[in-house]
Amino acid sequence: MRRGPWKVSLIIPAWNEAASLGWTLGEACRILDRIVQSYEILVVDDGSTDATALCVELHALGNAQVRLLRHRRNRGYGAALRTGFLHAQHELVAFTDADGQFDLSELPRLLAVASEFDIVCGFRVDRKDSWWRQFLSSGYNRLVRLLLGIPVRDVDCAFKVFRRDALLRILPQSDDFFVNTEMLTRARLAGLRIAEIGVNHRPRRAGRSTVSLRDVPRTLARLIPFWLRVILGRLEPAAKPRILTARLAAASAQADKRDVRPVGTPRRFRSRSASGSLS
Repeated sequence: MRRGPWKVSLIIPAWNEAASLGWTLGEACRILDRIVQSYEILVVDDGSTDATALCVELHALGNAQVRLLRHRRNRGYGAALRTGFLHAQHELVAFTDADGQFDLSELPRLLAVASEFDIVCGFRVDRKDSWWRQFLSSGYNRLVRLLLGIPVRDVDCAFKVFRRDALLRILPQSDDFFVNTEMLTRARLAGLRIAEIGVNHRPRRAGRSTVSLRDVPRTLARLIPFWLRVILGRLEPAAKPRILTARLAAASAQADKRDVRPVGTPRRFRSRSASGSLS
């Protein structure tokens, strides 16, 4: 595996993922050491009650590129990603989940495409999820493509790369799993260039998905009002980096006291602007 010229911030949101996070961090460190010029791994502990934070701290002892960011309470997947995005220092910002379902040796394929595109989205090939979760995901992806014009087939795939300057234009307001839908909608509206690449998908190393039928009405309750704001031209601006950074600094102080292919094209790469949850 050849080393590329990239400088990468890898964000890993984690909530009670101690059982799988150690393996995921180990793989991430080994691969990034070999493929990039410089990197940082930011693990955002979203109010875990298990040994997630300890796992990160142990890895950080042997690798200064590993950093732990902590939420005092569980704030949600989107909030954890936003915290990671705001602390990222490098020109390319990637994220993946802590459960080890994505093969990070495929990251160079996404990074190479990011030289020409603002956002590179993975889509899961041969998904290793239950048929029920795949059914819900398929329906949701069709719905957001229809309503919001999001030009990707796998909105909630947790393997994406952003150019940092583009990312700061679409920082999410969402604190929950709606974060991918929101960000990709903002990207489409802003005319950002989006590419899509198939990536391998592996079974979870530990634990199980929490997606269930109860999430359907909850997701629709988020999606429909968001869609109405989009078509009426009343979508609130993306989160502002300076405002959010100030809020994070205040929250951190308080906590301290307490303790491929371009989308829409059928074949080979060709440039275009993007036109235009349940996972």
